[in-house]
Amino acid sequence: MSQSLQDRYAPENHCFGCGPANAKGLRIKSIVEGDEVVCEWQPERHHEAFENMLNGGICGALLDCHCNWTAAWHLMNRTEAETPPCTVTADYHIKLLAPTPTDGPVHLRARVVESSDRKAVVEGELSVGEKVTATCRGTFVAVREGHPAYHRW
Repeated sequence: MSQSLQDRYAPENHCFGCGPANAKGLRIKSIVEGDEVVCEWQPERHHEAFENMLNGGICGALLDCHCNWTAAWHLMNRTEAETPPCTVTADYHIKLLAPTPTDGPVHLRARVVESSDRKAVVEGELSVGEKVTATCRGTFVAVREGHPAYHRW
């Protein structure tokens, strides 16, 4: 699949991190690559914490949304559904290992490490070149009818 998960399944989504329809958002594009999901994203100057370094909160938002889509993709395949379930972050832990330069693209990579029919634990990393600058581990849950995020995409 070369089309991003966001563009294929949620073109009208307004999420700050991953919504294609949010003109002021980060608009990440998560692509399935084997059993992992990858993304290349180019920071801009207004994403910086200080000169030429990405804001830590932006690092967290990138990883949160990318891992959420990794979970949704996995749960869709696990349950043999035609579309991914709407998933939300239940818990999320990020480690900022080093400053993240903004002079080139950042790369996101995530994989599911545990799952059930409604829940996936995902590990992800953010890197620049060969250097991993942030890692994360989070639990993402498919929501049911009545939840505000149900059918958000």
